[in-house]
Amino acid sequence: MQLDKLVNYHKALADPTRVRMLILLAEGELTGQELAEKLFLSPATITHHAGKLRGVSLIRERRDKNAIYFSLDRYFVKQYEGALQAMLAKPAEAGPAKEAEPMNEKNEKNEKLKQSVLRNFFTADGKLKHIPAQLKKKRIVLEHLAERLQEGRSYTEKELNAFIQAYHPDFATIRREFIMHAYLYREREVYERNPREMWERWETLA
Repeated sequence: MQLDKLVNYHKALADPTRVRMLILLAEGELTGQELAEKLFLSPATITHHAGKLRGVSLIRERRDKNAIYFSLDRYFVKQYEGALQAMLAKPAEAGPAKEAEPMNEKNEKNEKLKQSVLRNFFTADGKLKHIPAQLKKKRIVLEHLAERLQEGRSYTEKELNAFIQAYHPDFATIRREFIMHAYLYREREVYERNPREMWERWETLA
């Protein structure tokens, strides 16, 4: 993984005020002013801490007229919780015995579905015909594309758009889907591929 992402996540939580903000937002959406009043802090202080939490995708924000509303991003909370555990489990899972395991019936079924989706949604020269409407198939397509991004490389938005356009013209939708399903991490208009442990697994969907 981009180890720094996990480090920044834990740094963001290493502040009592930010943890209190997350606890309050776990109960529902609040404005910056409401958070300031509940925590007896200035709106400027809330804005500062919100920036740290937003930087690691723990909260979302939206503007309505003159108010900024904050909400907890439960998806990324869950993803971060599992990422470190998955990384630490890697050594135990590696080795000849693991690699030699035969593919079970479920794995075979998933592999057949994956290959079927890739055949149906991609042309012979690798272009994406259209974005699947079904979530499971969409994730298979997104995973296939994300695998072609270089791990550890930072992409500007222009570079990422060009990468996507090589497969499909609707770069804005696919870029957004990459972020929503945790295939990519974005910070200040710079994008990096998340570790596979953080990707949403299509195999778990019905």
